[in-house]
Amino acid sequence: MIRVVVADDHPIVRAGIVALLQSAPDVDVVGQASDGEAAVSIVRAERPDVVLMDLRMPLLDGDAATAQIVAAQPDVRVLILTTYESDDQILAAIEAGATGYLLKAAPESEILAGVRATARGETALAPSAAAALVRRATGGTPAGPNLTPRELEVMRLVAQGNSNPAIGRALFLSETTVKTHLGHVFEKLGVNDRTRAVTRAMELHLLP
Repeated sequence: MIRVVVADDHPIVRAGIVALLQSAPDVDVVGQASDGEAAVSIVRAERPDVVLMDLRMPLLDGDAATAQIVAAQPDVRVLILTTYESDDQILAAIEAGATGYLLKAAPESEILAGVRATARGETALAPSAAAALVRRATGGTPAGPNLTPRELEVMRLVAQGNSNPAIGRALFLSETTVKTHLGHVFEKLGVNDRTRAVTRAMELHLLP
């Protein structure tokens, strides 16, 4: 059996991951954590084979928790499972000691295969993570997160100072849909507000 600890601060998301893992006959979920500090403590107590680690969590983020776990228990392998896929986030996680990096949007079969590969000591990488490592190895310029054309349109209007209702009118979208797009952008850029989103998008050359 592959003994797994799941660390994710969103209860519903965490429950879904746990349910997926428990559906596999060769996986046993031995602990759950809602923040990075709890993840480190549970891993210390349970000594699992694999930790499925989100990146953005309270008290201690996924990178820092990964570094602590790997330093204290090098036989425990950490597989990042997150929404974020910028080069900086991917490289920081790998440098912290993560064995693999997958996205929550990946098919369930890919996530399970990643857990099994990580338990065997193999590297499980989403295509975006593999590309980031190749760019680092070849000296290429890191690419930013992959915003959709609609998300870029929304961000351009945000950068111009438009409110959500104004953006909705300009793009023929409901205000709720605009907020949804912004939420996705915030997640991809790793930010929590509009101002930082615009600044980060400019840093990554996603906006002029």
